[in-house]
Amino acid sequence: MFKKIFLLFFIFSSCVAAVAQKNCACPGVTDANRNTLNAQELINANDPACKIQGYRIIARGLLIRRELDSAEIFINKALGILAANKCMDDDYLIFYQMLDNLYANRSDFKGAIEMELKIVSIFEKKKDTLNYCRGLLNISNIFNEVKQADKGIDYCRKAIALIQRLQPSAEKAVLLARAAQRYFAYFNQYSSAAYLDSAEYYAAAGLNITKQVPFEKEATITVNNRLITVAVIKQQYDKALKYIDENLSLCDRSKDYPELSVTFKNKTEVFFYSKQYAAAMQYADSLLVYNKLLKSPTATAETWQLIAKIAEASGNNTKALEAYKQERIITDSIGTAQRTAAVTELEKKYNQAKNEKTIKELAQQKQIYGLVAVAGLLVLVAIGFWVRQLSLKHKQHILETEQRLNRARMNPHFFFNALATLHSFAVREKNPEAIASNLSKFSHIMRETLESTYKEYVTVEQEMDFLQEYLDVQQHHSSKKFEYEITANKNMEADEIIIPSMIIQPFVENSIEHGFADIDYTGEIKIVFIKKDKEMEIEITDNGSGLIAERKDTNEHISRARQIIKDRIYLLNIKLKTKASFSINNAAAGKGVQVKIHLPLLYINDI
Repeated sequence: MFKKIFLLFFIFSSCVAAVAQKNCACPGVTDANRNTLNAQELINANDPACKIQGYRIIARGLLIRRELDSAEIFINKALGILAANKCMDDDYLIFYQMLDNLYANRSDFKGAIEMELKIVSIFEKKKDTLNYCRGLLNISNIFNEVKQADKGIDYCRKAIALIQRLQPSAEKAVLLARAAQRYFAYFNQYSSAAYLDSAEYYAAAGLNITKQVPFEKEATITVNNRLITVAVIKQQYDKALKYIDENLSLCDRSKDYPELSVTFKNKTEVFFYSKQYAAAMQYADSLLVYNKLLKSPTATAETWQLIAKIAEASGNNTKALEAYKQERIITDSIGTAQRTAAVTELEKKYNQAKNEKTIKELAQQKQIYGLVAVAGLLVLVAIGFWVRQLSLKHKQHILETEQRLNRARMNPHFFFNALATLHSFAVREKNPEAIASNLSKFSHIMRETLESTYKEYVTVEQEMDFLQEYLDVQQHHSSKKFEYEITANKNMEADEIIIPSMIIQPFVENSIEHGFADIDYTGEIKIVFIKKDKEMEIEITDNGSGLIAERKDTNEHISRARQIIKDRIYLLNIKLKTKASFSINNAAAGKGVQVKIHLPLLYINDI
């Protein structure tokens, strides 16, 4: 009897699985032809499985263009259909991987770990040890990024135990190289020689495997890169050059641009660290060529920065200054491109939401006309429609607030004045080192200002560093008309606690530009970060001319700073259900203005 029941259960389960597979497989769509098909035609089809494939094609294209919010919408639509049709784990896998990529691009480490855990769970069920190990090492890397090295190394060790059981292959060699990379990351965090030795051990184990199996170029280059990194740290420059030259001999100069870029960077840095500046400059020029062929603005900017360091070290200050200028030009262009892409993405989302709203409203109208005889139901529909409109207005208000914040950049006069000051400084002082240093600070301020559009939060430590650089540049512009002090109380984990980005700068700018405008004494700005029980308090105090009573509510400059912080706190309170607040008053001492900002105590892992 038991056997018959088991047999019936097995047949029933098989039928359910077969139905699920049928519902999730779109006829005629394969990995080979998927990206040549019309996504909209697939979505318009009556087959749910074809809709999934259409959403997948669109999401992939959006991810490539880094339109992350739009990509997430289509991925979630596909996941909803997968769940409704009870599809198999394999059908979910590609969408989990897409979300993993999306969260990584957003630096949303919590989301990335959640996706990786789902991915490794699927590979574990499939007994796919190779991909399971890859997933464990990805999780290890993410934990290292969020400064939880202890958790990260546990996943790395778990992966290594499984990697050791695999048969020798190029893939096994690459996994060992990735494990070596994880140990090297822990060495960088803790400066423990044991971690560096472990990194070298696993990289060498990977190299040994590449000699046992049929030659595989990518595996050999990957393993060599890990050994190069360890050799450089140990100052074994001849050993590092041996692996670098082997990689160069394996690369095809006509197409292996990514590998050549990494290899020439390694060679440049080896000669730089060993103080062979002429050779370092020669290979830096080659590195620049391949980064341009890769069409990578970020890598090209980093190369110009490396050239500037080499030129400075060799005493060629003219070339160093020119290299810093080139790096700044490229960095600024990257910021402009990112800002344009963000605006385009915002417009696209707005138009999509508008179209969906129109379609839904038309459908609702048809329903209302059809049920006009049912008075009670009409009342319910009217109430539902009113609630929905309130919700839409609320969402629109949030969207408008975010758009206003995106437009609220640092006062452009600061950038023009800072450049004029640097020009005057160059003419007056003729000090290339000081000019290069100030240009570097100014470039970093511009980069942080532009990136604040995309970074919602920063650590207290990052905010203090940014304010210090900003105030240094302002001091040069005003010929040190003011002094400043930035402090945090001793019990604060400045590298772990986070606050909304660009929330302090508008008030500091207001103090410098208007509070100190008509004073005949040295201005002072004090910025204090105070950690309380469940609250972060920030005090910004100056000794300037203060708030004039009749202008307190009409002063456009203080209003600009007030509006920016109102917007930031509004979005923070909506998102996190907190009660953040702020106040602006004349200082108790009689001179100047005091701003107090009260924020919830947030840590990196809370967001």
